[in-house]
Amino acid sequence: MTNTSLQRPKHNNNRVVFLREFLRHPQQVGSIIPSSRFLERRVVEMAGVSAAHTIVELGAGTGGITRAILRSMRANATLMAVEVNPKFCRLLRRTQVDRLIVCRGDAIELRDAIDSHGLSAPDVVISGIPFSTMSRSKGAKIVESISAVLRPGGCFVAYQLNGHVHALASPLLGPPQTEVEFLNIPPMRIYRWQKYAAKSSMGSGRVERVSDD
Repeated sequence: MTNTSLQRPKHNNNRVVFLREFLRHPQQVGSIIPSSRFLERRVVEMAGVSAAHTIVELGAGTGGITRAILRSMRANATLMAVEVNPKFCRLLRRTQVDRLIVCRGDAIELRDAIDSHGLSAPDVVISGIPFSTMSRSKGAKIVESISAVLRPGGCFVAYQLNGHVHALASPLLGPPQTEVEFLNIPPMRIYRWQKYAAKSSMGSGRVERVSDD
């Protein structure tokens, strides 16, 4: 049976809430309307959600990407959605799926959130939080927390209006795969990084990339 809570809303309530919260907290909400289904599909595909066991979403908003992840991920996988806005958290908790954990908190405290729920190192971290509206120091700390918790070979996917996250994440995770989804208002850049893992090879200290394919 299809879980109706995973379907895209057929009314404008979420859009109204999203716009209202954008006007109240423009630094927390990165857009004036939720993501399009085209952006949702592109993000889920780039993140390789269908092969992941533990998934973390940062800045889940009203849950468009969240529902797309839940529809795509395997039956034994777990998704933790981290959201700082209390109204968005209440909306997310209406999606009554056992595989979803809704955590109200700041992305800087990602390690604590993962540990408090007994989750393994995430295979995927997906972020919609607007790095362009926060200080560079806070953005750098969030990226560091993401890099620290990702499993070796795991990936970090961020969908953004601009390239601030590129400058923050590339020194830690290397050059990203970059795409643009034009079928979204506004068009969004999507960045994907894969975490490197250090492998000892006869004491050479060589660093190799671990594939998540």
